[in-house]
Amino acid sequence: KMCRNTPASQSIAATAETTSTSKTSRSNITRKELKSHNSPSNAWCAVHNKVLDISTFANRHPGGDVILLAAGMDATVLFETYHPRGVPSAVVDKLCIGTMDSAEEFKSFYSWDSEFYPVLKKRVVQKLEEVGADLRGGSGSILFKAMWLLIGFWYALFRMYTASTFTEASAWSVTMGIFASFIGTCIQHDGNHGAFSKRKWVNKVAGWTLDMIGASGFTWEIQHMLGHHPYTNVLDCHEDAQKQKGVDSPLHEKDQESDPDVFSSFPLMRMHPTHTPSWFHKYQHLYAPLLFSLMTVAKVFQQDFEVAMSKRLYHIDAHCRYGSVMNLLRFWLMKVVSLGYMVAIPCYFHGAWRGIALFMIGHFSCGEMLATMFIVNHVIEGVSFGQTNSAGLQVPTTVEGSTPMEQTRAEAMKKRKDLPEVPLNDWAAVQCQTSVNWSPGSWFWNHFSGGLSHQIEHHLFPSICHTNYVHLHEVVKQTCEEYGVPYQSEPDLYTAYGKMMSHLKFMGREKVL
Repeated sequence: KMCRNTPASQSIAATAETTSTSKTSRSNITRKELKSHNSPSNAWCAVHNKVLDISTFANRHPGGDVILLAAGMDATVLFETYHPRGVPSAVVDKLCIGTMDSAEEFKSFYSWDSEFYPVLKKRVVQKLEEVGADLRGGSGSILFKAMWLLIGFWYALFRMYTASTFTEASAWSVTMGIFASFIGTCIQHDGNHGAFSKRKWVNKVAGWTLDMIGASGFTWEIQHMLGHHPYTNVLDCHEDAQKQKGVDSPLHEKDQESDPDVFSSFPLMRMHPTHTPSWFHKYQHLYAPLLFSLMTVAKVFQQDFEVAMSKRLYHIDAHCRYGSVMNLLRFWLMKVVSLGYMVAIPCYFHGAWRGIALFMIGHFSCGEMLATMFIVNHVIEGVSFGQTNSAGLQVPTTVEGSTPMEQTRAEAMKKRKDLPEVPLNDWAAVQCQTSVNWSPGSWFWNHFSGGLSHQIEHHLFPSICHTNYVHLHEVVKQTCEEYGVPYQSEPDLYTAYGKMMSHLKFMGREKVL
């Protein structure tokens, strides 16, 4: 049968015969046709070039409507990474309506042919069962932390309103911004990943807290979950070259395998080694902290509105969220309401200019906190970068041109002659090469950062609650060592930040490779 699972995906492979369905299987679905089914009410996606109709299944999906983010796209990475326990083949068969046209099959940067990731998933699930922790929701600690952070945010906002002096109000605005950053990393991050709770509505509410602090949860999902997470530090060189020429290709012709974080979050920064350096990049390690503080302001007042109105984020189609009238209503309502209590009310108590200044002070502190904890995980000494649609071998390399995995596998083979084969572009192995941990194994820093200190574990298992990462750290590290896969970590945030700044200074040179 056309939709029968094949060995291309170890997670959906099945030996049983596929059951018959009332749907007519097709073998000629084009990318343009797939991408036309990109709305919440009419959603198709491709998984290992099998096309699934998920339009009505979203209501029954255990993870909620997060599945609709896959609408109109190749969802192979999402499918593999959000289901550590796998997906029953019967479910896939029932949703399958055909296959991609042979001439338009998705050719991925990544390989799914090794046993490394399936073995790692099995061991991680087993570890969580041993410690009695749920994949989603972790433990009661995340609920306690969430309540404390929400109370802290609203209390700081109230004290900012009622402060008798501008200096006092500014101090409370900084405090509010810090609490807002923690809401971003410790509540909404897990909520929008579907990892905060086993209950769908609780995840939805947790994800909504990003709207509460002024940004759009929908835009964040599109950039973070459809761009950054699946394709970390990977850049589509062809599209990047076209963009520099002023050419904007149709969405269905764009390669979705490109990380928007390496070219969009900080436009005056040189993040990827393939980018052409400018004269001012030699100073980027000096002005970087200032740009970091502006991150949330740019997203709240520019990116959110651009994406909601154009229904696209660079090369990513945003109809999966903004194609819904209800989602658009939520977007506009929360923008008006949040600007009311974060700008209008402070202006009422302190005057227009001081009210706006307090709003900006809060954003500066929030942006600096968020950027500091995010950037050190992917833009730092020793991290790798990938590129698609370019000549040469498609493997992740550092800015110096080395391939860390070749080195780690050489070391591993000294201890184990029968080292299992893991392609250099294996998806899970690439995540380990493009992400860096800091303070690994620390319960405190894991909670402080919302799991960002265990970035490797988070990228490998985005649907697992961050409070569980301290349990998984050793399992992931030992499995990486067993298979000769890099596992880079720094002893603390201070060291990681210093190496990130050194990396930015190195990237600011006229030539890197």
